[in-house]
Amino acid sequence: MQATATLYSLRLNDIRTYIAAAIFVIGNIALPQLCHLIPHGGPIFLPIYFFTLIGAYKYGLSVGLLTATLSPMVNSLLFGMPAAAVLPAILLKSILLAVIAAIVAHKVGKASILSLIAVVLGYQVLGTLGEWALSGNLATALQDFRIAIPGLLIQVFGGFLLTKHLKP
Repeated sequence: MQATATLYSLRLNDIRTYIAAAIFVIGNIALPQLCHLIPHGGPIFLPIYFFTLIGAYKYGLSVGLLTATLSPMVNSLLFGMPAAAVLPAILLKSILLAVIAAIVAHKVGKASILSLIAVVLGYQVLGTLGEWALSGNLATALQDFRIAIPGLLIQVFGGFLLTKHLKP
């Protein structure tokens, strides 16, 4: 399944970059709050990454990196989640997601299920290795692959749908 979605590469000197990033950060604040109403909703659904994926894939690296860095930090400051102890690992994965999504979108030039699978697997594999290096605990680092399959699937399929249907 492919989309003829228009992809953008907004730059830091474009006001639309900051508007888009602000909207995606708000999404990355609201969605985790909803998911945390479900027991273990955060670790299962990985909501902090969803709008980072959309922002980076659809609007480019600048929007992606702003969303990737601001979302976890604002959530942690406002709600204590992610906890300060895991914030470095969350930021690492979030930034990896933004970079990989922007690169894949630029190279592929369209939204497809396969390209989003590549993005999600790419940031998860590299992020898991980074989290293992940061924590020294392989079991903790592998948590997303053990319990977050629903969240990874939502990222791929929900990300595809939003990337395909979002207008500039």
